[in-house]
Amino acid sequence: MRRSSNATTSRQGAQVPRQLTRRLSQLYIGLVLYGVSSALLVRAGLGLEPWGVLHQGLAGKTGLTIGMVSIIVGAVVLLLWIPIKQRPGLGTVSNVVVIGIAMDGTLAVVPDVHGWAVQIPLMIVGIVLNGAATGLYIAARFGPGPRDGLMTGLNRVTGRSIRLVRTTLEVAVVATGFALGGSLGAGTVVYALAIGPLAQFFLRVFAVPAPDARSTVVAAGTPEAAIIAR
Repeated sequence: MRRSSNATTSRQGAQVPRQLTRRLSQLYIGLVLYGVSSALLVRAGLGLEPWGVLHQGLAGKTGLTIGMVSIIVGAVVLLLWIPIKQRPGLGTVSNVVVIGIAMDGTLAVVPDVHGWAVQIPLMIVGIVLNGAATGLYIAARFGPGPRDGLMTGLNRVTGRSIRLVRTTLEVAVVATGFALGGSLGAGTVVYALAIGPLAQFFLRVFAVPAPDARSTVVAAGTPEAAIIAR
């Protein structure tokens, strides 16, 4: 029995470095792809995701790049975690920086497109890629992004449902972004309807099992599950 126990402990110990490498890879690949997907939605020109509408509107008013605005907004939102006593993780801080850089980099090499025959497929690719990116970085379990953490934090301190908190935040963000000149359109609606199911699917695809558990499914009631709740 002692040998069996030692062997099990040894196997679990060997799994930890491999899982950490996988989790870190998923985190940064997911964040880069998220920035790429957001840039593709910009180039498609059919409407952005809710926070993208705000970022684009602010970029137009300030003259900053949309990626730089994304970084600044992310940092400001992260400051809002302080009064609601949310704790950031590696993924939270990385989210603020990496997505904006990846977005600006993609916009620098991908030109604007014209005509529905190109815009619609590009929009679909952007939305699906965004869902895959969301599944990748959330499943890595390094903490939610600043915007998602704000949502779950407000849910915790106010007692309001995730659905209500998320809807209220995103409506306010979209309305503000649109008033500032952000792109609101069919892509925004399609994104809102599709991102939940897509993220749920890819979260299961990319889930990393805990060393002491066989289940790869994110448990209900966790922040990761709450983020994709609709």
